[in-house]
Amino acid sequence: MKSKKPGYDRYAKYGYIFSIPFVVAFLLFSLYPTVYTAVIGFTDLKGLGMTNIHFLTDDLFRNFKTVLTSPSFQQAFKNTVVIWLANFIPQIFLALLLSAWFTDKRSKVKGQGAFKVLLYMPNIITAATIAILFSGFFGYPMGPVNDLLVRFGLAEKPIELLRSKAVARGVVIFIQTWMWYGSTMITLISGILGISPEIFESAEVDGANRVQTFFYITLPNVKTILLFTLVTSLIGGLNMFDIPKLFQNGGPDNATLTTSLFIYNQAFSGSYMYNRAAAASMVMFVIIGILAAIMFFVMRDKDEAELRKQIKRQQKEYRMRQKSGKENA
Repeated sequence: MKSKKPGYDRYAKYGYIFSIPFVVAFLLFSLYPTVYTAVIGFTDLKGLGMTNIHFLTDDLFRNFKTVLTSPSFQQAFKNTVVIWLANFIPQIFLALLLSAWFTDKRSKVKGQGAFKVLLYMPNIITAATIAILFSGFFGYPMGPVNDLLVRFGLAEKPIELLRSKAVARGVVIFIQTWMWYGSTMITLISGILGISPEIFESAEVDGANRVQTFFYITLPNVKTILLFTLVTSLIGGLNMFDIPKLFQNGGPDNATLTTSLFIYNQAFSGSYMYNRAAAASMVMFVIIGILAAIMFFVMRDKDEAELRKQIKRQQKEYRMRQKSGKENA
């Protein structure tokens, strides 16, 4: 008679029961919309009140070709990549610098809790509030920035700053950096605090300075957290919508138009081209998936990957020896 662990079968079922709400929510609000969006990309669905969906039998990928060759989509994709890279690089630099400062016991920073709250605060403010706030800052003819320029003699009269592509894009980049570097910092701090203190103590005893400790101990041990930060930033950055939409609605002259805003305009801003919006969504889905896979491959643990290969090689050799032994027998 097989022995069973006491209470195992009785309690194991509760894990499945508690996972049911998540599974149901995932199927209804994530998987089904994704699949439905993918299907729409191969149809002619457009216009309000249209319920009949017909697949494009003559050219199944027509919507995808139209989107990829659209100058507006190409401009939106270029803007999205530029804005994401321009805000992520200073964001990760500031987050790493601050997290190393706060977690270094030799620094003995006083009032760390207050600093962390203040730095994280922009992340809790709603995007609509921040967009309206910065629109007011750069307002024309009256606004704090214009008042300062005129008062200090940097301009003879108020300037329509937000009509400049560079200024509008620069403000969006600054907002994105300001909003998210605190969140990235908290994530990295949690990863650094998970490193064994004995490693840092050993490095200090061996005479390692703070820079050496950071590059040779901290960074290698938070590689997984860095990968998580990179992937989540990639997903969030390439899906950027709220700030460009609420700040200047993609303007001026599409300077802050992002792919998410392009998809919104295709689906809900007069044209109601649901098929093209769905096709653009799936294009971005594939691009994000490919880039995330590249990041996982580049930042993988090479030692662990080599160990897995060795284990698989040994297992294969063992099976071959077993097979040859049976054949000889």
